[in-house]
Amino acid sequence: MILVGQYDSPYARRVAVSLMVLGIPYEHDTRSVFGDFDSMRKTNPLGRIPSLVLDDGTVLIDSAAILDWIDESVGPERALLPRSGLARREALQRIALACGAVDKIGGGRNYESLIRPARYRWPEWIARTTTQGLGAVQAMNALDWPEGPLDEAGITAGCALDYIRVTAPELMPDGRYPVLDALWQRLTARPEFQATGFSDYAVPRGE
Repeated sequence: MILVGQYDSPYARRVAVSLMVLGIPYEHDTRSVFGDFDSMRKTNPLGRIPSLVLDDGTVLIDSAAILDWIDESVGPERALLPRSGLARREALQRIALACGAVDKIGGGRNYESLIRPARYRWPEWIARTTTQGLGAVQAMNALDWPEGPLDEAGITAGCALDYIRVTAPELMPDGRYPVLDALWQRLTARPEFQATGFSDYAVPRGE
């Protein structure tokens, strides 16, 4: 199978880390949604990442749908997201917070302040999306993140935190969110995160 999407996207990266945690081999297609947009649309009509091209040529799009297929493929005993009950609801809540932080800080604040031409930028919108993103970060910092086998909530949180710390470091200075600092340090030391690092990228990329 082929994973399409650079690791500077936390959405592509969470698929890559999940595949690595489960020991599922894949090829990595590093086309960019910016530099290779026309080519990317031939794989995914939305021109977005990630996409997962299966061995039979089927193309799955959207990280949540891809991860659902991966969990179904490996079965409930190895799945990275609980199948039902309180555990599933709590994991989905954590994933929603992590993805929400990325969407508001990356897709909202960063795009508006870094990519949109300066004369067209909307300061009130930048402030609003920053408030929304940091609301998710604060809620994540209030949670307990126990050590243990890596699951989808932890993977998504780790990808989100690394993305924010690289693309908007002033929003997460060391010590402001001690629970998340400890979580980030623990997760990014893991080989799956080391193998998918993106600290050399300067401009954020969205899903």
